Amino acid sequence: MLKPRFAVLTSMIVAAAVARLIPHPPNFTPMIALALFGGTYFTDKRDAYLVPLAAMIFSDIGLAFLKGYALFTPMSLIIYGCFALITALGFLLHHHPKLVNIVIASVASSTIFFIISNFAVWAGGNLYQMNTWGLVECYIAAIPFFKNMLLSSLLYSGILFGSFELAKHKFPALSESRV
Repeated sequence: MLKPRFAVLTSMIVAAAVARLIPHPPNFTPMIALALFGGTYFTDKRDAYLVPLAAMIFSDIGLAFLKGYALFTPMSLIIYGCFALITALGFLLHHHPKLVNIVIASVASSTIFFIISNFAVWAGGNLYQMNTWGLVECYIAAIPFFKNMLLSSLLYSGILFGSFELAKHKFPALSESRV
């Protein structure tokens, strides 16, 4: 039998991932927030990694089917690696999911993703010169996407974390058991 906490967390993550399939501005998705959320609230670290990753994979498949996006490119490994890192950052919030900590973690997660993913784009060598100026150009070109990612991370983190904290208050069975 599914435990209520696991079922609610999983449902929230799946719902957030489905939101990725709805038309949205570039990089305005819940994916960073759901990785951070999973790392914060799942008590089993395997679940913390596997549930958001499965949601990401299924939403990637949905995007490939609905919009013709490429599925599982070499960049996918970088992206999934970033989400695993963000999930691990969520572990730091496990005992302290306070508003200021969530905001800091959301900003840090967006920044980590921006730095790593754009470095990988530059290192791919197809779009920018392989020198310092090429790297700078890559990061400058990505700033509008970073803005959307940061705003969506803050918004979706607020929705996910706030909703779950409210649900825990209303339904004590969702709180971690201390047994």
